[in-house]
Amino acid sequence: MLVEKRFLPLYISLFSIFALFGISMTVIGATLPKIFAEFGWSYMTAGIVIAAGSIGYFLSSYLAGILFPFLGIRLTISLSLILICCGLELFARTPIAWLNMMLYFIIGVGQGGIEIAVDWAVLRMEGPGGGKAMSLMHGAFSIGAVVGPLIIAILISANLEWTLVYRIIGILFIGLAIFMQFMPLRFLGKDRARITNRSRRDLFQQSIYWLGFFALFVYVGVELGISNWIAEYFVSVFKAPIPTGSFMVSLFWAGLLMGRFGIPIIQKSIKREKILIALSTLMAISLIAFNIIGFIGDGRIASAVAGIMVIFAGFGCSIIYPTIMSIIGDSFPQAQSEAVGFAAMGGGIGGFLFPYMMSAISTGWGIRTGFAIYAFFSLLMVVLNILLVRAQEQKSNSISEL
Repeated sequence: MLVEKRFLPLYISLFSIFALFGISMTVIGATLPKIFAEFGWSYMTAGIVIAAGSIGYFLSSYLAGILFPFLGIRLTISLSLILICCGLELFARTPIAWLNMMLYFIIGVGQGGIEIAVDWAVLRMEGPGGGKAMSLMHGAFSIGAVVGPLIIAILISANLEWTLVYRIIGILFIGLAIFMQFMPLRFLGKDRARITNRSRRDLFQQSIYWLGFFALFVYVGVELGISNWIAEYFVSVFKAPIPTGSFMVSLFWAGLLMGRFGIPIIQKSIKREKILIALSTLMAISLIAFNIIGFIGDGRIASAVAGIMVIFAGFGCSIIYPTIMSIIGDSFPQAQSEAVGFAAMGGGIGGFLFPYMMSAISTGWGIRTGFAIYAFFSLLMVVLNILLVRAQEQKSNSISEL
């Protein structure tokens, strides 16, 4: 079994939260073409709004990691779910950019808290050396990321109000907040770690601590960058209809979903570290091929081949985030919440900077050039993952020698 029987109801509940989390992360990317058409936003404006959510995410994820031992998992999850609900219920009710920016910031704050609480809980349920339960949990995120854009595509095709998805998801989040009050979270125990300034300095001096930060910085920037801009790319470059562009977001996350549910099956025979490097390489190759098609091809055939590359890129992305989180959690058992929070903050900062960079480059040189930047960073992702695995091996060897 993935987790002990006593943890199963809690695992399923957190699985549901992460599925909604995935929807909340990807619907803005799927609705970007509609936002541009109805709100009249520029690429730069959209980039700033998306970046605001990432700022909230990375600030929240790190602070939640520090405050987690004091707040506890129940309060952290409850506050986070309420914040996301409030943000989603009010987002996109008006085209005023600064107001939507503030609301997306609030959503990001809630998402950061959810990230830390759920990852910490899964690490507790799974124990050291695992990764399957974490991979499947993040598979729930992928389910939401597939479903959200599909709902958007259906609403747009049926000429229904596309903002309905924000309202419905917000209601579901508050429903889960109420439901979680009845979950047996006490089974997880408490994070009793009290990190002093001296011990925190010791963490900062360890290379694996920073490699986790930078690996997720690049990965989340690339992953969310693809998710947020792929719909607009297909509409503007391949002249695809808006529903088709929204469907490409689902296609990307469908590839990711296949990996997160499929890879744990073969993880029995192949080490998670080897899978991490192999799939990072697949992600990089797929993004490079996608960009080549975007620069030299057009028409339906090019669009179809590019769609295949989107699936491969998603599959390559699939286990990068959960595997890095498992490695970091195993490497710092006495400071799990803070170590996981620091790594997640790296991802949040990447999610903040990359959309801004993408919007700035796309405004000046076109969306093709903007997407080419993601291909470059995907290569850097491979290098960082190799260094992370080596640092983990060195740390494990040094501990075993003591």
